[in-house]
Amino acid sequence: MNKFCLALLICFFCCAVSAQNISVYDLKCEDKLAPLNIDAVQPKFSWKIKGNRGCSQTAYQILVSKNKSNLQKGIGEIWNSEKVSSAENIFIPYNGTKLQPATTYFWCVKSWNNQQQASGWSAPTSFTTGLFTDDDWSNAKWIGYEELPDTSRIVPGVHSPDVKKKLGPDKAKARTTVPLFRKTFAANKTIVRALAFISGLGHYELSINGQKVGNSFLAPGWTSYDKRCLYNAYDVSSLIKKGQNAIGVIVGNGFYNINRERYFKAIAVYGNPTIICKIQLTYSDGTVQNIVSDDSWKTMPSPITFSSIYGGEDYDATLEQKGWNTASFSDTAWKNAILVKSPQGRLEAEKDYPVQVFEAFNKPVISQPAKGIYMYDFGQNISGIVELKVTGKKGQTIKLTPAELITDDSLANQKATGKPYYFSYTLKGDGLETWRPRFTYYGFRYVQVEGGSPANTKQESNLPSIISLTSLHTRNSSPTAGNFECSNHLFNQINTLIRWAIKSNMQSVLTDCPHREKLSWLEQDYLMGDGIKSNFETYNLYRKLVYDMMDAQTAEGLVPDIAPEFAFFDDHGFGFRDSPEWGSAAIIVPWLIYKWYGDKDILSIAYPMMQKYADYLQGRSANHILSYGLGDWYDYGPNHPGVAQLTPIPLTATAIYYYDLSLMNKVAALLGNTTDADKYSTLSQQVKQAFNDKFFNVATNVYATGSQTSMAMPLCVGLVNEENRPPVMKNLVDSIGASGKKLTAGDVGYHFLVRALHEGNASQLIYEMNNRDDVAGYGFQIKKGATALTESWQALKDVSNNHLMLGHIMQWFYNGLLGINQVDSSVGYKSIVIKPEIVGDIYFAKGSYETMYGTIVSDWKTENGVFSIHVKIPGNTTAVVYLPTTEQSKIFESNRLLSKQSEIKILGDENGRTAVNIGSGEYWFTIKNTEH
Repeated sequence: MNKFCLALLICFFCCAVSAQNISVYDLKCEDKLAPLNIDAVQPKFSWKIKGNRGCSQTAYQILVSKNKSNLQKGIGEIWNSEKVSSAENIFIPYNGTKLQPATTYFWCVKSWNNQQQASGWSAPTSFTTGLFTDDDWSNAKWIGYEELPDTSRIVPGVHSPDVKKKLGPDKAKARTTVPLFRKTFAANKTIVRALAFISGLGHYELSINGQKVGNSFLAPGWTSYDKRCLYNAYDVSSLIKKGQNAIGVIVGNGFYNINRERYFKAIAVYGNPTIICKIQLTYSDGTVQNIVSDDSWKTMPSPITFSSIYGGEDYDATLEQKGWNTASFSDTAWKNAILVKSPQGRLEAEKDYPVQVFEAFNKPVISQPAKGIYMYDFGQNISGIVELKVTGKKGQTIKLTPAELITDDSLANQKATGKPYYFSYTLKGDGLETWRPRFTYYGFRYVQVEGGSPANTKQESNLPSIISLTSLHTRNSSPTAGNFECSNHLFNQINTLIRWAIKSNMQSVLTDCPHREKLSWLEQDYLMGDGIKSNFETYNLYRKLVYDMMDAQTAEGLVPDIAPEFAFFDDHGFGFRDSPEWGSAAIIVPWLIYKWYGDKDILSIAYPMMQKYADYLQGRSANHILSYGLGDWYDYGPNHPGVAQLTPIPLTATAIYYYDLSLMNKVAALLGNTTDADKYSTLSQQVKQAFNDKFFNVATNVYATGSQTSMAMPLCVGLVNEENRPPVMKNLVDSIGASGKKLTAGDVGYHFLVRALHEGNASQLIYEMNNRDDVAGYGFQIKKGATALTESWQALKDVSNNHLMLGHIMQWFYNGLLGINQVDSSVGYKSIVIKPEIVGDIYFAKGSYETMYGTIVSDWKTENGVFSIHVKIPGNTTAVVYLPTTEQSKIFESNRLLSKQSEIKILGDENGRTAVNIGSGEYWFTIKNTEH
């Protein structure tokens, strides 16, 4: 009997262990966890798996139901995929019954591994659909405080130097009313679910019964409003009570209506602030009630007396109406909202993550540079706003001027970032008052305070007492994807420097800077793309960038340098509207999304734009050479940085044109368009021949001027013939050495320089060029006090000191020092490469990157003659790991000789390394008696 019980226990234990060999986690719909606003009629599902080493998927089954309890019974009445034999676990398209708008669906998935073991059903998750058609808005109307006459529209916008000439003194208001809207309604039955769908242009803040809804900032994201407008969805079930309720909305200008008072980079006016809203109440008896925006809503000017995305924000607390967004408030003095013309752009769900408030810096160093002026130094240059806590008398006003630099007199320096920009707050005189701006942001480290004094100082002339002033960082809320650290202190500082530039410019678009322009200059999307996606999950952000480019494309096929194109930048000549290195993001970015995340559909969606732009470039070429544009912007030469100095503009323009054509060949082939594939293949070869005829010196193996960009760019994009690659690479390395290993490549070229050196086994040179602070470069910027990446290698004060540009070494931190890559033919990091570069005095590097399949970890160190590396490979993927020795007898994994590990396949030697193939799981390799 005891033996029988023991046998049962052993059997049970074995079954339990077997059941744990595969599990499913991190279920996403459209790459979001339990999203609320899915307007795709066929959304795509993804999940991750984990299990024993080498775990992979051979089949899956998906259930979708309106009732979570059905899933627990194995019932998917909306969709039961049945068991599907497939290794795919990302972007699986929904294929069930037609989805209904504003409806929550629950889903779960089961996965089978390569041992034919099932995972068991995952924990249920959900997605909620948005509004698919105009009819789904239940007759909601666009409403406003006042209509904008058609004659007052300024679309496209006008660049600031031309405003007086093109618009005159009166067109475009100095200030526009920032309105409040409210609506009361009764909910007389028990509510099961309440969903709010809303768009407010430029940006809105929604509240119900006095409580703010959600934690978004500057919602919705900004777009080319004549082409596309975005709305958001919220679950407001917990905010609505039985009985009387009130909806409150305040709407600011954003890029929808740029006022001309104070600073502006451009003037664009699509309309006055406007909203559309629908709140859907589902009751326990199954009935539905819709509360929609119409002219029965009430409106009134808000206490925000000035609001500009470029100029700042003023708030007069004496104009507050306490309880204005509650049901008990009397709105008899308010007027009815008016029905306004709908924005010209189509209304669709916002797919990207919203901008939100993140870090708070609340320990400033306070100084007094002049009488009546206080300077708050928060220590970090950020994108964001302030939060003010103050006491004082009614009617007193405090002026807050943010700046990223200070003058020699220690005053706010906005010379390079757009001035005047400031916040002002007028007190209501009612005890402790707390305020923060709602509809603007700026790039700053310092805040200059006038009209108030810190609470812990001697009060001046009964000024308001500032209890606290906090710097609040705002950015896109895309989840963190990766992290990096190494033993080199300067490299860690550089990583932080670049990361702050990424965070500060990752908004609803990728901006160049968070102050002067706030515009989406397109070259950074791909040139810094590897570094950006290594830090944050950018799938949804990058999808939005593609739609922005599609909307900005002209009838001729031009994709302008900025998208959304809020103004035409054609007044300077050069290439500020049409530069191939910028517009080529239209071709490169969809390809990167496909490679990084595995979504092939984005190529189909973007292909018409890509094709049209490639044809546009062909039309602008002469004998297959493009001879215009900005070139290697901000390279380091003898003159003030700007248009390329060291590299011929036709070289970078034609090189990127060739790269575009080579990608078009690949994309057309992937999409089954063999005619186009052949066309682009032939054309790319013609461009390659013309490029080499024009720029390559056969006798010296030097391209054009021999600059870092001239040599690196052809190597990376495939323009160098195979037999010429070794001497061209040698010449590049030698020329860098001869110049003292200084950085000279600019915004375009440095990306390719880092790639060329890394791919050419010259990572030691990357280390030597960047591990210094005595010449222009990252270390030099840090030495000068920069806390975010600057616009120029020299950290010049007359240009931006928080800029998404030149941060290309970030890609080497992940691809080089950590060694995290994917096989050339791989998509979505299905086939991984771990090949760390061990250079200089670096004795450890560790970090991770979150892929669609799971987390990749690379953590290596050298200590006492022993090299060790901990590697983690996600489920359903494989990896090739390169270990820095060819002596296999010295290699151990989990304290066993490599040759004894049957789960690891030795592939052989390559350039002084041993390559091994592994499946998913965690591995601990050591090499004893290594020289490193």
